Amino acid sequence: MTTYEQMQKKLLTEPKTWLVTGAAGFIGSHLLDALLQLNQKVIGLDNFATGKKRNLEEVRRHLKPEQWGRFTFCEGSILDPQLCQQSCQEVDYVLHQAALGSVPGSIENPLRSNESNVTGFLNLLVAARDQKVKRFVYASSSSVYGDDPALPKVEAHIGQPLSPYAVTKRVNELYANVFSINYGLESIGLRYFNVFGARQDPQGPYAAVIPQWVDAMLKHQPVHINGDGSTSRDFCFVANTVQANLLAATTTNASAINQTFNVATNSRVTLNELFKLLREQLLPNHPHVQQCKPIHRAFRPGDVLHSQADISKAQSLLGYSPTHTLEQGIGTALDWYRAESK
Repeated sequence: MTTYEQMQKKLLTEPKTWLVTGAAGFIGSHLLDALLQLNQKVIGLDNFATGKKRNLEEVRRHLKPEQWGRFTFCEGSILDPQLCQQSCQEVDYVLHQAALGSVPGSIENPLRSNESNVTGFLNLLVAARDQKVKRFVYASSSSVYGDDPALPKVEAHIGQPLSPYAVTKRVNELYANVFSINYGLESIGLRYFNVFGARQDPQGPYAAVIPQWVDAMLKHQPVHINGDGSTSRDFCFVANTVQANLLAATTTNASAINQTFNVATNSRVTLNELFKLLREQLLPNHPHVQQCKPIHRAFRPGDVLHSQADISKAQSLLGYSPTHTLEQGIGTALDWYRAESK
């Protein structure tokens, strides 16, 4: 039995109270789904800036009524300090996902990015401290590695940030560490590497590459690649991200507390390779994608050239063990992508 399976078994017999910020978002709704299936009590906080009510409805539809009954939703913003305090009352674990997560969006509007990702983060930290939350787990990002060229990325070595978004995530890590030093608040930061899966919005100017490309292919629309396609990423299926969050919140390993961890698969695929993989997976049911060819355009400012995670720290200290490769994750999410594109 894996560490994750052992943890799930224990939670079923020892339910806790969780706060999930950004609960109506892509990752937040998957965390909500997993926790309610484990019969946990969950408080969800979201202002629908990027989250969607339909994500919550999708979770509700395939849960048992008694599981959904353990969920309390609060519509509001992490920029409201009083609401953050109320949301953290009698909470064991905070899983903080609420943020404006776009690199180009942060370049376009750095003030808005800072407000949500730094001021909102600090509001939650203060509330978690004041309400005596047991542990604060938060979404950091691989963007903190910035211009550091080394591969794979190791948590102890980071470079200069390349976007306002990357700065906000690095500030989050610094604040979390300061709160552990000064107030004894236990926290764990998770550096996400290109998470993908169902409920990830394929629309909009800042849409993630996998759902965006699948949607374009299915609709006979152009697929754009920023740069020559040699840029590479470590794509991580959302189920792996859920696992990392739950392990981080419940670990009893003292060496894991107040640390940051890479959340990925320690693999790397170029954008050109990703395009071919998506086309191959779609081809059996959508023969028209055989004619689809990418259109290359200018490299996007703020993006890093290559990204691959060393996950050995998470494996050794948290017991993290990815359940899905890129190919398996795409296969699992494909039906949702197809339905979304109709």
